[in-house]
Amino acid sequence: MLAAKVRRVLALVRKEGRQVIRDPSSFAIGVVLPLMLILLFGYAMSLDVKHVPIALVIDDPSVDAREIVASFQLSPYFETKQARSMADAQELMLSGKVEGIVLVQSDFARRAAEGDASVQIVVDGIDGNTARIIEAYAGAAVAQAGVRVAAESGSDSTAGGAQAVVESQLWFNSADDSRYFLVPGLIVLIITLIGAFMTSMVVAREWERGTFEALFVTPVRTDEILISKIVPYFLLGMGGLLLCMASAKFLFDVPFRGSFVTLLGASMLYLLVSVATGLLISSTLKSQFLASQVTLVATFMPALMLSGFIYDLRSVPLVIRLVSYLVPARYYVSLLQTMFLAGDVWSVILPNAAVLAVVAVVMLALTARATRKSLG
Repeated sequence: MLAAKVRRVLALVRKEGRQVIRDPSSFAIGVVLPLMLILLFGYAMSLDVKHVPIALVIDDPSVDAREIVASFQLSPYFETKQARSMADAQELMLSGKVEGIVLVQSDFARRAAEGDASVQIVVDGIDGNTARIIEAYAGAAVAQAGVRVAAESGSDSTAGGAQAVVESQLWFNSADDSRYFLVPGLIVLIITLIGAFMTSMVVAREWERGTFEALFVTPVRTDEILISKIVPYFLLGMGGLLLCMASAKFLFDVPFRGSFVTLLGASMLYLLVSVATGLLISSTLKSQFLASQVTLVATFMPALMLSGFIYDLRSVPLVIRLVSYLVPARYYVSLLQTMFLAGDVWSVILPNAAVLAVVAVVMLALTARATRKSLG
């Protein structure tokens, strides 16, 4: 009995495997599209703000003012342009040639000696998020200049009037590189794409082609059909994971501080969730086009927008934040970013893995129920 069941499952798996290999769309979605996403998110997309064109208006020829100029010129975040006056700098801003203006007034040195100096920073605020980052970088550059001046003069006061030196340290991402958390999040998108999007058309394609009718007269059972549908795409998803891991290490130099075995276990759980979701949608709708559109909205878009992959969920409205707890990708993103950058922090890994395990069991049960109804 068991031997016959195993033979049926293996035969169905071989059939599904050949179908995946022969289908050009499977190669496009399973291999070409993940490679494009890896290159796009790894190289073309960055949340870092660097080489910002900025105009310097220096009305004071003092040493203190030259230190500020040097701070901006040596910073990797800015590309400086000298402007003769504030009017010229404003023209550069209006024409889009610079995104910020730094004004050092003519009485800067005298006021610095009195501990009451200030530097005016004007930033293009069309993109509010970028403007805040530029403003912070510019403030840091001015503060560094003040620290150097104070150190050279032996004074306790800095060019900006501050009395203390701030010493900062970045944990887990000392390079301050956005790719360190973008690349782990990319794994979520690729596994969602392979697991959910590809499987969302599997059962629907069988119904549209009429091949399910041929299965009705065979002794195969619902669970055997589901296993045969899951195995090929599960293996394809694990291949996508290995591709992402290799890219993270050899292309983008993203550190991985956790256990690879733990990562595999967590990835298997999320992949089961994705595959089961795709099969559930496919079994319910029985239309490839409709199933693919629903899967895109129900899985891929939430994985991109509501998982914490790009946006900090603490900054979104409360209602949206509550909805994000229903997105399995949220828990997988938390697992990946923790394992990549911090290591095996079990207080984070275990709760998130438990949620994924529960969701996987529920989705597989719903898929089996929907398929049984379809075959009945």
